[in-house]
Amino acid sequence: MANFNWTELIPGVTHDVSHIATTAVAAGVMVTFALVGRVALGNGESAVIPAGKVSTKGVFEQIIEFIRNLCGTVIGDEGLKMAPLFATLFFFLFFNNLVGLIPGMTPATENINTGVAIGIFSFLVYNIFGFIEHGVAYLKHFLGPVLLMAPLMLPIEIVSHIVRPVSLGLRLQGNMTGDHMVLGIFTELLPPPFAIVFYGLGFFVCFMQAFVFTMLSMIYVSMAISHDH
Repeated sequence: MANFNWTELIPGVTHDVSHIATTAVAAGVMVTFALVGRVALGNGESAVIPAGKVSTKGVFEQIIEFIRNLCGTVIGDEGLKMAPLFATLFFFLFFNNLVGLIPGMTPATENINTGVAIGIFSFLVYNIFGFIEHGVAYLKHFLGPVLLMAPLMLPIEIVSHIVRPVSLGLRLQGNMTGDHMVLGIFTELLPPPFAIVFYGLGFFVCFMQAFVFTMLSMIYVSMAISHDH
């Protein structure tokens, strides 16, 4: 698995092109997942009544409740209406990460361009919410708690905000590259029954990296809309 890549079978297909393709596949899976969830949850009264047993509807209810509660805990009441945004971000990253568990495939999140691009999206989101909440007064967040410290705090705050999307992208890319490399090495060295353990660990890493990215994005939004400055 570590030495094989499906792009080798098609002349002229580079890693960047293959990552675009895997991103499209992951997006298609996410849309399908959302449509199945929409049908499972139902309409009218059936959508309001919780599932009474283990079912597809019950699974989707648990997922939605988890993300909604997470938004409420990290951001506050304002975060509840942002749950669809962060759910989309999480599942887009999660399904992209899972591509790396397919033999011969590499996840798009292994590409630094993808990681930084999603980081820039997160950067735009929290700054937009900051301006929506505070208006032009949001710029005071960059000046520090005391006006006399503004000349010192302004460049520090600008640099720290610019670095955020890069750090998010590097963290995602580095962890997914390492996960894919370890999975590839051990699945070649070990017999299938033992390799399953590393697939389980790989699945956990895929989940955690999507979760951490989404959680950090929530924290940035919480800081942007905060009135404690």
